[in-house]
Amino acid sequence: MPHAHGIPRAGGTAAGPALDAAPDTALDTAPGTASGGVFGTAPDTDPGTAAGAPVGISVAAPAYNEAENIAAAVTEWRDYLRRHPAVGAWEIVVCDDGSTDATRAVLADLQRECPELVVVGFDRNRGAGAAIAAAIAATRLDWVVLLDSDGQFPIANLDRFLPRLQAGDEIAFSGARIRKADGLAYRWGSAASGAVSNLLHRTRYRDFNSIFKVVRGPLLRALPLESGGMNCSTEITARVAEVGHTWVEIPIEHRERGGGSRGWRFWRGARDRALFVGYLGYRRWLLRRGVLRLPDASGAEEVR
Repeated sequence: MPHAHGIPRAGGTAAGPALDAAPDTALDTAPGTASGGVFGTAPDTDPGTAAGAPVGISVAAPAYNEAENIAAAVTEWRDYLRRHPAVGAWEIVVCDDGSTDATRAVLADLQRECPELVVVGFDRNRGAGAAIAAAIAATRLDWVVLLDSDGQFPIANLDRFLPRLQAGDEIAFSGARIRKADGLAYRWGSAASGAVSNLLHRTRYRDFNSIFKVVRGPLLRALPLESGGMNCSTEITARVAEVGHTWVEIPIEHRERGGGSRGWRFWRGARDRALFVGYLGYRRWLLRRGVLRLPDASGAEEVR
């Protein structure tokens, strides 16, 4: 059952990351230890839940014109969650972002075989940021796993995360793509925006823009997300750092799309990413100066 644990901490600068077992990239800090100082104490394990017990997992994912990929992706997620001994209660929440192909129909068919699949959706395309925010809002369990519906992030990456979730000593984990399967232009753009984001937020994350994340549900559901496009992963990284939590980075596998094409154009996406990174950096500067204040998220998550 979800609980009101892991409410965002306010104020301060973001700490640097811990990167578990990443070849040639591990920082000079112990796993789970911040290089720049952690605000507050690490969260305890769930009340009434012993360390090492199965954990509740909600998968949240956006989908836009993914008829070629969505069935394979959801089936992979379902089979993994059903069989893994470290997973207790689970659900899959997919937001159909106003798809114009057969995505919605495919999801309806999948629901007949998988009652744990929850489908929410828009009547028109609103962008990946709006879709992932809607999927997150519809989750119910203690941990939320963020995935894409194009098959680029195997859910088996969770094998490296689940022991840490069971230990209950951290609150936010991010998958660091050691070998990115994207084209050269996309890899260069991600590296450049990640470097600028780290500079603006005073962090040292290897993969600032990775969407594969595992976060305490109450914390993630309390974040005020504004991104309307493909910058949602960058925003989530920044927002969690903004409220004083440290991401623990864990190396993950990244593979090519299962089919279809990206839903955004490269140059327009690069322009929007640059504008959004600048906005997040400016917001961070205003927070440090006290011109802006963080929203009070206490009590935002009702105990169920």
